[in-house]
Amino acid sequence: MEHTEIGVVHTKVDRADPETVAELAKYGVATIHEAMGRVGLARPYLRPVYPKARLCGTAVTVLLQPGDNWMLHVAAEQIQDGDVVVAACTTESEDGFFGELLATSFRARGCQGLVIDGGVRDVADLEKMDFPVFARAVNAKGTVKATLGSVNVPVVCANTLVRPGDVVVADHDGVVVVPRERAAEVAEASAKREAAEEGKRAQFRAGRLGLDMYGMRGPLAELGLRYED
Repeated sequence: MEHTEIGVVHTKVDRADPETVAELAKYGVATIHEAMGRVGLARPYLRPVYPKARLCGTAVTVLLQPGDNWMLHVAAEQIQDGDVVVAACTTESEDGFFGELLATSFRARGCQGLVIDGGVRDVADLEKMDFPVFARAVNAKGTVKATLGSVNVPVVCANTLVRPGDVVVADHDGVVVVPRERAAEVAEASAKREAAEEGKRAQFRAGRLGLDMYGMRGPLAELGLRYED
């Protein structure tokens, strides 16, 4: 399966384990990104289209053509409960590919939300539905249904490779993609990182300085930092 395929729908997807996806859903994007070795983060121009949007699920991928949302309708048939649709485009396009009607269709299939390197519209309705969307732009400009793309092929969305069945997590800090074969490992690493951060948080609350907790004074002195009254 190659991301350059056009005109194909792959109906069989090897999805990450649902229990592992639920575990990853407990953690923020920043935590997962760091726990995974600081990889998998999409470009920061993908933003939530309303303030409380957050999502986590397994990817159904869509390769769109500019100004054409036909393949989103095709993708709806492939959605299973717990999936997130991740849509990329063959070239940059900020047209309004997605709105309230498609969100209604996706939700009926069990979709957890949409990540799209393109535009969306009907934002007030999406917020009222609490259907999470992370997009490149908000744009009222509509699209046509005239050109084939593909569904469930690897895509590059906002500079990040996404394969069908990978885990996608998105919150106010951005969008991160966890390869399905690494999902359990990353969930465990995220739990450890969260526990370690809670320990540091307790020390900060008690008034301890990061200068001392992280052993920064020696390296700073070696570089010539000095204190003057």
